[in-house]
Amino acid sequence: MSSEPPLRDEVDDLVAAWQAQRPDLDAEPLQVLSRISRLAKHLDIARRGAFTSHGLESWEFDVLSALRRQGSPFQLTPGALVRATLVTSGTMTNRIDRLAAADLVRREPDPTDKRGVLVTLTSAGAERVDAALADLLRRENELLASLDETERKQLADLMRTLLAPFDAAAAE
Repeated sequence: MSSEPPLRDEVDDLVAAWQAQRPDLDAEPLQVLSRISRLAKHLDIARRGAFTSHGLESWEFDVLSALRRQGSPFQLTPGALVRATLVTSGTMTNRIDRLAAADLVRREPDPTDKRGVLVTLTSAGAERVDAALADLLRRENELLASLDETERKQLADLMRTLLAPFDAAAAE
């Protein structure tokens, strides 16, 4: 019985080349992380395609989807949007300005804070983000088409295990 994987890809060749050139180093991490890096490039292409086909930039989708996930009335404070999208407050102010100019969001007074505002998703913003999300999920399903449901769950569980320490460190 051979120990060769049933499929070969460019990463197999890359790892084999490094093992031949630098047998003193353990190139095993490349088996996973080079594949993640290559997959991330394909995912980035799919995401940009889904967003641009609906007239959105990635950052616009991030802000609009943060609002959409809140449920009705689809609103957050600018500070909550900063936390949801991991950008600075100055960057968020600029983004809200641009989205408001495109009639995808609007600013409203915060009834619980006289000096505060709420950013609210407009119906045009909701339609745009919903369409982009449907397109994105279709494209992401295509990326995962070679995996069955059990394999997808296993991969998701493994990725969660790998990412959890990074998420915990970022939360601190």
